[in-house]
Amino acid sequence: MEEFLEINWNSISTLSGNGRSLLPISADPKVALDTLKKAIQSTDDKELRSNFPQDDKTLMKFLNARKLNVDSTFKLIQNFYWYRKKNATIFANLTIDSCDIKDCIRSCLPGVLPSKDRKGRCVLLFLANNWDCTYGIISIYRTLLFTLEYLLEDIHNQSNGFVVIVDWTEFSFRKTSHFGPSLLKLMVEGLQNCFPARFKGVHFLGQPWYVEAALMVIKPFLNEKIKERIYVHGNNLSVLHEHVHKDVLPAELGGEKPSYNPEQWLKTVENGQRII
Repeated sequence: MEEFLEINWNSISTLSGNGRSLLPISADPKVALDTLKKAIQSTDDKELRSNFPQDDKTLMKFLNARKLNVDSTFKLIQNFYWYRKKNATIFANLTIDSCDIKDCIRSCLPGVLPSKDRKGRCVLLFLANNWDCTYGIISIYRTLLFTLEYLLEDIHNQSNGFVVIVDWTEFSFRKTSHFGPSLLKLMVEGLQNCFPARFKGVHFLGQPWYVEAALMVIKPFLNEKIKERIYVHGNNLSVLHEHVHKDVLPAELGGEKPSYNPEQWLKTVENGQRII
């Protein structure tokens, strides 16, 4: 993979001045949509104005990610556009036809549980020990981005958000050598600053000490809201079940469902089906 450009988020222009938002927050999706369109059409960023899709479906995806806050949505769109352009290699051929994406899905990196939780949130599952290092961390990141883009076609996922469960059981120390700080920073910033997805919780299971050390490396890059939504459970599945009930979890996570079968999710994606 080529080197990836990093972004100085403080240098990106916004629509706010003196700490005050210049755009309204509206509970009316149509008002928010119309206001956002006007903001994009009047921005000094000519490239963004000319190239970013301005159809209702695309813009509502971003608005739902920011609870119809137009100012915050505009910043997200700016970040998304420039991040994607400056890291074009990551987004190249981001489809199910990509071999690396298929390999990652087959390894549950990530998988998607067939049922949503009791709050209507989609649950993503990473079985970390399935990673055999024949493909890189970037491939796993690409698969996560592909999966999120696929799931965000559903308006309910845009609003209700996602829960992520990462099972680190038997994950070897040798594999952590692939976790370079700059790469982790690139991924964290992309997900929390540049992508229209709402992460409602990230749960770590069975994590050894060296994974906790890697978590400490990325914590400075996390905003406070995300930090509060990271839960480290160790081997205590009962605590996980307080957040995600057993009725949607597979047997390997102490749940009531059968063991997770990644081929089912792969077939769903290949057939263009949706989780309901």
